[in-house]
Parts: sequence; C-alpha cells; structure tokens
Amino acid sequence: MDEENNTKVTEFVLLGLVDNPEMIPVGFVVVLIMYLFTLVGNLGMIMLIWMDPKLQKPMYFFLSHLSFLDFGYASAIAPKMLENFLAKKKTISYTDCAAQMYFFVFCASTECILLAAMAYDRYEAICNPLMYMVNMSRKKCILMVAGSYFIGFLNAMAQTISTFTLPFCSSNIINHFFCDVPPLLALSCADTSLNQMVLFVFATVLDVFTSVEIFASYMMILSAILRIRSTKGKQKAFSTCASHLMAVTIFYGTTAFMYLRPSSSYSLDQDKWASVFYTVVIPVLNPLIYSLRNKEVKNALKKIHTLEIAFWRGIRKL
Repeated sequence: MDEENNTKVTEFVLLGLVDNPEMIPVGFVVVLIMYLFTLVGNLGMIMLIWMDPKLQKPMYFFLSHLSFLDFGYASAIAPKMLENFLAKKKTISYTDCAAQMYFFVFCASTECILLAAMAYDRYEAICNPLMYMVNMSRKKCILMVAGSYFIGFLNAMAQTISTFTLPFCSSNIINHFFCDVPPLLALSCADTSLNQMVLFVFATVLDVFTSVEIFASYMMILSAILRIRSTKGKQKAFSTCASHLMAVTIFYGTTAFMYLRPSSSYSLDQDKWASVFYTVVIPVLNPLIYSLRNKEVKNALKKIHTLEIAFWRGIRKL
C-alpha cells in the first residue's frame, strides 16, 4: 500500500513563508531585493578578487569560493520562492524538489567546511607569518577547497538519496518555502529514524568538528596576538580575523539551531522563519562583512570606481 501511494506523488505543494494575502507583495519585494543584492554582492566579489592582482592571496581565494557558494544556495532557493509568492498553485515537481534539496545541501555543507579552512588560513597568517606563503601554497589551497566540495557532495548525496527513497503517502504538502530535509521527513509515512540519524551524524561532523577546529585555531591566534607588543600590530591582526569570525558566528549559529536538535523539538512554522536567515540573509551579509571590514577589498573597490569614472569621462570627451 505504501509503495502504491508513493508512486502517486509526482509533485509537492510548498505552503511558503506567509499565508496572509496582504503580506505577499511585501514578502515578494523584500526577497527580490535581497536576492538582487546577493547576485551583485557575491558575483561582484568574485570578479573583484580575480581581477585585482593585490587580492591574489590564499584568503581571497577562499573568499571567492565562499561568495560562489552563497550565490549557489541562494539561487537554489530564491527564484522558486519568488515564483510561489505570485503563483496560485505553489507546486514543485518531485525531481525539482530533489534537485533543490541537493544543491542547497551541497552548497551549505561545502561552505561549512570552507569556513573551517579559512580559519586555518588565518592561523597560518598570524601564527606563522614568515612561512605563510609556503604553508598556504596554491596547491594546498586548491586541495583544501576541493576537499570542501567533496565533503559537501557526499553530504548532499546522502541526504537527498535517504530522503527521496522514503514513501510519501500521507500528504504532499510541505510546510516550508523550499525542499529541506526536516519538513520532508515529517511527510513520510515510513520510519524515519535512520534518516534522522544520517542527518544528525552529518550535521555533527560538519558543525561540531569544524567548530572545534575553528575554536582551536582562534585560541592559538589569540595567544599569538597577545604576544604582539605594538597596539597597531594587535589591531591589524584582530582586523584580519574580525570578518571571518562574524561570518562564522552567523552561519554556524543558525545551522546548529536548525539541524543539531532532536526531531521532537522541530517546529516547522518557527523553523522556516529561521531558514530565511541562512538562505536569504546570510548570502547578502557575507559580501558586506568582508567588503566593509577589509581594507584591501575597499581599496580594490575604490580602484574600480576610479577607473569607472575615468572611463565615463573619456566617453564624454569623445
């Protein structure tokens, strides 16, 4: 009977973020503006890093991939979210739902590992400054990024396969604005204890283990900073870490709240509002955090702005 019912599920209905008709236009405009800022901010950061010779450093290599991942998982969620704000029938096909989950989990998981790699990069820069370019060689940076993508791929495959092999025979209505793991598990009429274990194990490895690595890196960084005699030197060292620490705190705090809890404590109505933060808000915040608090990025932006002004003045003279 379960197998028969499972074959009938060809699409899901996404309830969305708001059900008040008066709030739908407001929600659409807010999400659209946030998504446009995400596109401009993250793609602009990638272009800036690859164009400016002074940004050809390991830290900015990692930052370009962070921007790519923010762009990736925002793009997996926001376009469908915007479409459903306006659509009368808020549906997503079975295969599109699986694809959306896969790309979201892949990008978010990879970002989790990448943030840990960036913490190690800051450790090498501050604790071993004379050997920094040797210890953080181009080959090593590429391997670290490739490893992050590989772990993200494994998690995305595990979550997507384990979720979409379940029978969905009670309902196809997802109480969320995108296809995430917890609300889909709530729809299944089968025993999901194994799926809950897979989710918890991967979330533990990604969040807890990488958090320990980041914490250990920053403890050694703090120890090294305290040994710096000049106040200016301490301020410079702190400023190189501030942006990364801010990004880590926001990202890890939200994902830990979402996925490192027992299934009995899930509240889908509350959790989908928390999901807005890491699917829509964080991809906008990261470029702002790294551009506003980073002197080299600000100088690169000023240089681009100066070249743009010179270009348009040249056009006017012609």
